[in-house]
Amino acid sequence: MRCRIRPGRQGHTRSDRVKLAFEQDENDRAYRHYPLKENGKLMKISGKFDVELSPLETYARGKDEINLGRMSIEKTFSGELDASSQGEMLTAMTPVKGSAGYVAIEQVSGSLSGKRGSFVLQHFGTMDQGSDRLVLEVVPGSGTGQLAGLAGKMAIRIEEAQHYYDFEFELA
Repeated sequence: MRCRIRPGRQGHTRSDRVKLAFEQDENDRAYRHYPLKENGKLMKISGKFDVELSPLETYARGKDEINLGRMSIEKTFSGELDASSQGEMLTAMTPVKGSAGYVAIEQVSGSLSGKRGSFVLQHFGTMDQGSDRLVLEVVPGSGTGQLAGLAGKMAIRIEEAQHYYDFEFELA
């Protein structure tokens, strides 16, 4: 597995914020990876969340057996991330069983490890005949209040119908 190192974004020097840009997963697909820290310490938290998805009217219509959809997202997070979120999701269902894709944007507002503010999460998910892949990252520059400078990535787990998050993050 090879990595490229690139300097951080505007306003950050190479010494205070170095990011690993891209790695390859077991299927040789590229994905972004960030070593995440707060004051030199990697922050990892986990907790539960509830989600409600509601269909919305779509602009685009699917063709050739592709079903395009649009949904609203409302979540309530508990644990070290004590927050709620609202957003929208676009989906594509294919005629191949277990294959689909979605993108979503949601704004999360509340507290993260005792710090108040909001941030935006961007989703990119695919399923390939039942094998899934999800990239879920904080949109750069979206942190507000005490969460200004937040960067991070989140993983989602579903166990016995309960949703869980694993969030790795850094605060600049």
